[in-house]
Amino acid sequence: MTSGDGTPVRVGVFGLLGSGNLGNDGSLEAVLGYLRAEHPEAVVDALCGGAEVVGTRYGIPATRLHWYRGEYRTASRAGPIAGKGLGKVVDAFRTAAWVRRHDVVIVPGMGVLEATLPLRPWGFPYALFLLCASGRLFGTRVALAGVGAAPIGSRATRTLVRWSARLAAYRSYRDELSRDAMRAMGVDTARDEVYPDLAFALPTPPAPPVGPPGPICVGVMDFHGGNDDRGRAEEIHRRYLDGTTAFVRALVEEGRPVRLLTGDACDAPIVAAILDAVDSPLVTAAGATSLTDLMKETAAADSVVATRYHNLVCALKTGTPTLALSYAAKSDALMERMGLGAYRHPAREVDADRLLEQFRSLEKRSAELRRTLTERNLTAARHLDHHFAALTAALFPTSDHAPTPRKAP
Repeated sequence: MTSGDGTPVRVGVFGLLGSGNLGNDGSLEAVLGYLRAEHPEAVVDALCGGAEVVGTRYGIPATRLHWYRGEYRTASRAGPIAGKGLGKVVDAFRTAAWVRRHDVVIVPGMGVLEATLPLRPWGFPYALFLLCASGRLFGTRVALAGVGAAPIGSRATRTLVRWSARLAAYRSYRDELSRDAMRAMGVDTARDEVYPDLAFALPTPPAPPVGPPGPICVGVMDFHGGNDDRGRAEEIHRRYLDGTTAFVRALVEEGRPVRLLTGDACDAPIVAAILDAVDSPLVTAAGATSLTDLMKETAAADSVVATRYHNLVCALKTGTPTLALSYAAKSDALMERMGLGAYRHPAREVDADRLLEQFRSLEKRSAELRRTLTERNLTAARHLDHHFAALTAALFPTSDHAPTPRKAP
């Protein structure tokens, strides 16, 4: 893949990558797979949250997203506050210089246009705005590929998100709700398309050999509500933890083995709390470090009950009957798309008894739901082929390379 003057196309990837969130890294892995398959001559590097992790794990040069190393720590004293403020100014120049060196920048998936979890406008929304504004200034094509979006209450955050989307050269979304949210914010979405989450493009691990029933995988999350729930964050967290713990305890009392899953490094204390509260050899914790690891866990499970969005993606992609502890509309949309819309339970109000009833209904329909998921996964694979073809057409218009159809996972 070369540009008009014969030099290799320079492609950057951008986001909170390598920072401990397995879903974000899975989206990156899917885009890198696309680039290596369809545009192998492209020169790829990253501007991201966890530069060392990305460089080591994916073998591409990576630059730290923020100049100030204490960006993600709470600042209450004069020194750290000044450091963060100076960092915002320095990051404007650093981001612009990085963007200018590229022909194309891809933001791979992730919920970059939403605030369904606590978020400050001067954090990632500001960083994304710097990226998209720099792209427009220097003529670098910026693509928001398969991203998530949602209504945003904070006026400052909403403004930064809206302008980021407007300044991008290409936008696609992982569900209809995301496109609707951006349209409601005043973004012209007439040419924007909706495709399945990028993680559905990752290889599916082989099905485990036929044997005894597997464990029940329970995906947990350090959940405190969303951006508009700060006033009752601890109440929401306690209700979620208590309800999830009671559900796990009920499974153990029935003699069912339970495997706890996470999707972000910050979820570890929730696992520890449940292990301590239930205190049974039937409850174990997985040490997954990638979406591939998570998919291996869910593929071996009898069924899955999960909170984090990409825990759900992994379970559904492996064809395992899944119940969502839903904390945002994106989870509801995903479950509907995959044919399991009836199996949702609110993460903000976990009722262990009601959850058990839903879980038993899920298990009774297990064979039927596995067939449904097989069909929906084939459809998702076809749609993602179209997505990658659209990316090539939008971002690499001088290429004479025809994308190779991918085999369904």
